[in-house]
Amino acid sequence: MNKTARFLSVAAVAAFASFGAHADEADGSQFALKFDTNRTRAEVAAEAATVAQTRSIEPAGSRVVTYKSTADRAAVRAQAAEALRTGQIPHGEFSAM
Repeated sequence: MNKTARFLSVAAVAAFASFGAHADEADGSQFALKFDTNRTRAEVAAEAATVAQTRSIEPAGSRVVTYKSTADRAAVRAQAAEALRTGQIPHGEFSAM
């Protein structure tokens, strides 16, 4: 019991001493950002308005590009059949070993 009491008292003193190392102002003012600028509020507002007008709400690459074909369906089928017959289009299982 004497060892336990001594251990707990040392732990309490160590914990109390560590609070002093973390002491700081309550508002955290050491992290406050300070800016020196020569632009007026009107200039910043005008720039923000032009950026908002030129920005798209669609993510990049989300729009699908459509393609209008002018080829005849029968001609495309005939070309595919010819390519398959001459071996230009692989068919069946392919083993890379």
